[in-house]
Amino acid sequence: MLQSFIIIFSIATLLSYINYKWLRLPTTIGLMILALVFSTLVILSEPIIPLSSFLCKVLVNIDFEEVLMDGMLSFLLFAGSIHIDIKALKKERASIFLFATLGVLISTGLVGGLIYALSQLIGINFPFIHCLLFGSLISPTDPIAVLAILKEAKVSKSLELKIAGESLFNDGIGVVVFTGILLVIDAFSMNSAHSGESLSVEILQLFLEEAVGGVVFGLLLGFFVFRLIDSIQENPHLAILLTLSIALGGYTFASLIGVSGPLAMVVTGIYMGNKLNNPSFSEMCREQINEIWELIDDIFNAILFVLIGLLIHLIPFEWNFLILGILSIGIVLISRVISVSIPYSLLKHEGSETRKTISILSWGGLRGGISIALALSLPEDLVTKDMIVFITYTIVLFSIIVQGLTLGPLVRKLNS
Repeated sequence: MLQSFIIIFSIATLLSYINYKWLRLPTTIGLMILALVFSTLVILSEPIIPLSSFLCKVLVNIDFEEVLMDGMLSFLLFAGSIHIDIKALKKERASIFLFATLGVLISTGLVGGLIYALSQLIGINFPFIHCLLFGSLISPTDPIAVLAILKEAKVSKSLELKIAGESLFNDGIGVVVFTGILLVIDAFSMNSAHSGESLSVEILQLFLEEAVGGVVFGLLLGFFVFRLIDSIQENPHLAILLTLSIALGGYTFASLIGVSGPLAMVVTGIYMGNKLNNPSFSEMCREQINEIWELIDDIFNAILFVLIGLLIHLIPFEWNFLILGILSIGIVLISRVISVSIPYSLLKHEGSETRKTISILSWGGLRGGISIALALSLPEDLVTKDMIVFITYTIVLFSIIVQGLTLGPLVRKLNS
């Protein structure tokens, strides 16, 4: 795996240089487009230069789902949340909570129901519970994609925090919903004696352990590690090592004790970032910690979006998958508008800003690597896995390239 990772890192570095020198696109979008172009050229040149099979082996060795969910995700979530202002977050807590919980549930149901109806209409066998499973993995907005694109778009601070906060927290909620639906599928496929009541209790217990447990663990972890850092402010290098230990050890330990690692990293990052910004904390130590985490964020973002572009080599293709994938883009967008509008209607806000806010929240709800990783993590014996993986990949490409490139122009148009 190490050799494969080195190869991908080298490709990401080269493509980053090309994008910076010539394309000048937002880094994440530019890298993914270049990776897609690179993959296409490799496939087309296979009869002359047999690189395609070699690249497939590299990607298989890396194991995208494991590398992202058990490796890079902890660093990316911590790096993204360390810059969130907790005072500003408190002002938006109601909207973020509703978008990250009610919004995910509404979207899961809408996407699942509409995909099921569409699949029946065009003659594709897609069981309803599998459609809901797809809805659960595609509904949460990806914090990695969202935070990367928001750096380029000029949205208001309040709206930026709504989008960023939702994406950071709905990731953990989405994983819990996804896992809960998988439990239901397993129970039915194995003709389990689980009653509806026992399944409901099991899913509720899963939510409490994963979501609530992840938040509590993140707070405790941040509190403990910051106390250590606060006692050695004069040694920035050791302080940096301690923050790295949070992303490495904290995420792993969260998984071992059965709580949400993503939520734990988000909460820890927010807590640590705000403590580090305290005026009494060493400015030199704070600057060095921020610099190293900005570098880590850039490196892992580059690797992730190059991997997403290269994954086209491993995505199973059938024409009916393509038809359903293209039509599903519209379903996901419609569901996003509705799942944003309903929670937003429950909040106090300025009426004149409603249309603009819902438009930006809807179009800025990007999907990314986490959705692909969840799709790839599905059991091999799930009959619809290949179809779910293809549809997910199609939506992610559209989301990052089309929505990502047009989010800035949309914001400028709505603000004009």
